[in-house]
Amino acid sequence: MLTRIDHIGIACHDLDATVEFYRATYGFEVFHTEVNEEQGVREAMLKINETSDGGASYLQLLEPVREDSAVGKWLAKNGEGVHHIAFGTADVDADSEAVREKGVRVLYDEPRSGSMGSRITFLHPKDCHGVLTELVTSAAKPPEH
Repeated sequence: MLTRIDHIGIACHDLDATVEFYRATYGFEVFHTEVNEEQGVREAMLKINETSDGGASYLQLLEPVREDSAVGKWLAKNGEGVHHIAFGTADVDADSEAVREKGVRVLYDEPRSGSMGSRITFLHPKDCHGVLTELVTSAAKPPEH
């Protein structure tokens, strides 16, 4: 069962400049940064608020570290902007299987490693009204920032 909007992913060319925009304009501060080699991105998570299920909602700023990464290809085609929306779930395996059974294409056979120790999968945008959709199970204990 999906419990919240976990994050909105925003693709950008310059992570540091984009972080500064969100800090200066809205007062959002960086909660966590990392490089995800598997996904080919350098990212910053900006915490927006806590949620009633013990999680949080974030803006995830994504800068590709390789042109051939999914985000790099997306940026080359679309330019900067909203890349995906992610919904939080207690069980990414069960929920991805449930949507698969409803005819939605799940992009990974098995969930992969995501931000802050999470487990993730993506749903095909053509099956989700043009929106790349991510399902996220947060790590039991978020990393120190």
